[in-house]
Formats: sequence, C-alpha cells, structure tokens
Amino acid sequence: MKNAFPIALCASYALASCVPGNKKEPLPNIVYILADDLGYGDLSCYGQQRFSTPNIDRLAHEGMLFTQHYTGSTVSAPSRSCLMTGQHTGHTPIRGNRGWKPEGQWPLPADAYTVAEMLKTKGYVTGAFGKWGLGFIETEGDPNKQGFDEFYGYNCQSLAHNYYPDHLWHNHEKILLNENDSDKTGAYSADLIHKAAMDFLETNKDKPFFLYYPSTIPHAELFAKDEYMEMFRGKFDPEKSYKGVDDGPNFRLGPYGSQPEAHAAFAAMIKELDDYVGELLAKLTETGLEKNTIVIFASDNGPHLEGGADPDYFNSNGDLRGYKRDLYEGGIRTPMLVRWPDKIKAGSSSNHISAFWDIMPTLAEITGAEVSEDIDGLSFLPALLGKKQEQHDYLYWEFHEQGGKTAVRMGNWKAVKLNINRTPQGETELYDLSTDIGENNDLASSNTEIVKKMDEIMRQEHTSSEIFPFASETVETVTK
Repeated sequence: MKNAFPIALCASYALASCVPGNKKEPLPNIVYILADDLGYGDLSCYGQQRFSTPNIDRLAHEGMLFTQHYTGSTVSAPSRSCLMTGQHTGHTPIRGNRGWKPEGQWPLPADAYTVAEMLKTKGYVTGAFGKWGLGFIETEGDPNKQGFDEFYGYNCQSLAHNYYPDHLWHNHEKILLNENDSDKTGAYSADLIHKAAMDFLETNKDKPFFLYYPSTIPHAELFAKDEYMEMFRGKFDPEKSYKGVDDGPNFRLGPYGSQPEAHAAFAAMIKELDDYVGELLAKLTETGLEKNTIVIFASDNGPHLEGGADPDYFNSNGDLRGYKRDLYEGGIRTPMLVRWPDKIKAGSSSNHISAFWDIMPTLAEITGAEVSEDIDGLSFLPALLGKKQEQHDYLYWEFHEQGGKTAVRMGNWKAVKLNINRTPQGETELYDLSTDIGENNDLASSNTEIVKKMDEIMRQEHTSSEIFPFASETVETVTK
C-alpha cells in the first residue's frame, strides 16, 4: 500500500502552477487539531450554552463550519487509523483498541501509507504531538516509522487517561515524569504536549510543515489544573442527568467527589483546550504564517460516559442520539472547522457529507501529492473553496466491540445493525436523517428495498481482518 498515484493532474487550486503563465504559490502549512471525545454540541459555535469556546469559534468565524462531518470510528484507535490511511473501518488496518504488550495498541503495518508519509513526498516536515495509539515504539506502527519526523506525547491510549503520567515519549526516548506525584502537583501532560507542539511550529516556521496535534482533552479521566477549576467551581448545580458507566462512584466521578465538581472539571478542560488553540493561532499570526496555513479542528469520536463525564448535562450531542461506542450519529458525527485565509470564505458553513478518510485526498489535492490506490476518501477541496462538490455514494462504519456493529449513510438514509457477532443476519434499523436527526423512528419495515441496499453495502465494504475479525468469521474465512 506504500505505492501511490496522483489524485489529479493540474486539477486543484494548488496545482494551478501546471497552467502556463500561472505563478506557483508556496505550499500551505497544515495544522490538524484533534480533540479527544469532544461531542457535536461541545463547542459554542455548535450550540453549547453552559460554557464558551471563543478561540475555537474563531476558526468558524474566519473559516468554514461543517455540519455533517463524520469520524473514522466511534473509538480512538480505529478512528485515527482511518484519518491516517484514508480508508474506512471496513478496510483500514486498525479497527479496534486492541492492546499491545508492553505498551500501546496494535500497530499499523509497515505497508500502511499515511497522511504524514504522503506529505513528506512534497517536502513537508511532519510532527505529531499528543496521543498516538497506533503502535508502540520501534514496532511497525511507531510514529517515526509512519511518516512523522517528530513525536511527543502518549504512545498508549490507556495511559492517556492520566493527565499526570509517569512518562511520555519523545520519539524513542522515554521521558520520566511525576514518578512520585500522588498529590498532582507535577507536570500536567497537556501543557507539556502543547509546549512541544508550539516549539515544533517555531522551529519549522521557515519550511512547509504538517503539525498533527491529537490532544487528550477532554478524554477521561476528567482532570483540570487548579487555576482552571477555579473559573468554574460553583457554576454548575447537580442534576439527575448522569448516565455514566456504572463501575462505582469513584470511577464515575473521576477524581472529584461530587457531580458539580466533575461538571466544573469538564468545562475547565475544554477551556484549557480552547486556550491552547488560541495560543497556536496567535503564534501563526506572530510568525507571519497565518495566511498560508490551513487549520483544521475536529474530534475523534462522540462524547464519553466515563471518568465523571456527563454529556446529557452539557447537551454534548446536540440533537443527536448516542455516545462514544455507538454508531448512531452521536457517536460518529462531530465538529469540523477549517480556516484558510483568503481561500475559504470567512463565516461560511457546509452541509457536505464528509468523513475522516476524506482528509488524505483533500490534502493531496491541495499540495499536489499522491495518494494510494485503495483509499475510500473523496477530496472536499471544492467545498472548501465554495465550488461544486462531488458527493459520496455512501459512508460505511464497523465497530468490533459491544457485540459488533455496522452502519451506512447513503444520502439522507442511515442504517445501523447491532449485535452482528451473535446475529450477523439480524435486523437492520433505518432512519431518515432529513426528518429524524435523532434517529428515533425506525423506518425499516416500510422501506425494505432501501434496507436490502444497505445490507449489501455492509457486506461488500467489509474486508476480513485476521487481527480484527467479527465472531461470525472463522480463521479460514479471514485468511483466504
């Protein structure tokens, strides 16, 4: 899969230099900020009422807000695999959060072709700062082996639940931290990661760069620095909205002893993230890079229910149904904001239906890079530039936990199938998102032909994986 071919010849804005007489413009810098478990309604520009996100909202005011953008999956590792490879979960190598000893998750294979590798072919310097989750150090999935010149942060998603870890990684060096820090007075990991990202930007301001910033905020466990907690303490009254995972009160409330404290921590963490974004945008202005930098902000999946998070209280899903680990809209539809001054119309919005696997071909068309032959993505550069946009025939997801699930969006139709490990030929739910964005009214019984089409898409888009098989797939079936 490392082989690639040109996505288009002289067709994109960036390739205008192919036309005689056109002056070639410099390659744009690319900043991709990925929040962790941030819901569709967790930004004020998407309707959040209990707190505000002014710096992130700037990306909407100065760029484009997408209303129908989807993640790669409903949990971290497969979602990031889709982002990196341009493939949906029926094709991408990593389809679950399967662990790897001694640390981390199952690695991307050596032949995976990532966004970072693609951009390096165009001369970009590449850096990843935050949570990786796609392969331990010196495995095939090591970020330094998957196209990133520099990595700093958590290699392992499980360790990223702790904001005061005993170590982080800088490339292949294990950076020891907070080894005896039981009172949480040491190094707050999000600050360290942010500083490393800012240093990368400063160091590489004179060359085209790809800054991938997969933040750990607001992932469980909820924990904010004291100065941020003080901004929100006492602002949230307890309400009987909590639906967290029932693993005992300490886990449900995270490190805080009351629901109002947990609510304050959640708002405080997003305030921290918003401030990080503000500092990054200010640095782009300070260095003169603002106009030639594309900034993309998104989230890896819908809001979680662990560690004290209370998405119902904050209306984190807006009008959507479901949470992290669901293939309903609330688990996979998330914010996406894109700012590119003088290219994207300020204050614009798009209802174009897009997904994580579209990022690779979009950046390929912008930069004139090459993409692999077997991607599932579709460039949405025309939508960014306000031009006529090609549409997906459908989008497909699969999820290998909680009994196995698959989903398809085709136009306004959305199909969801649950418990496929137990009943692979079981019932398919069908919703019309144009009239039922909350997926409350199952129309399968009155639209049997649509259901048949959806079932066929589910069958054809799933390729068997020996590492991530569904229960109905035997070893023989998987390895054929």
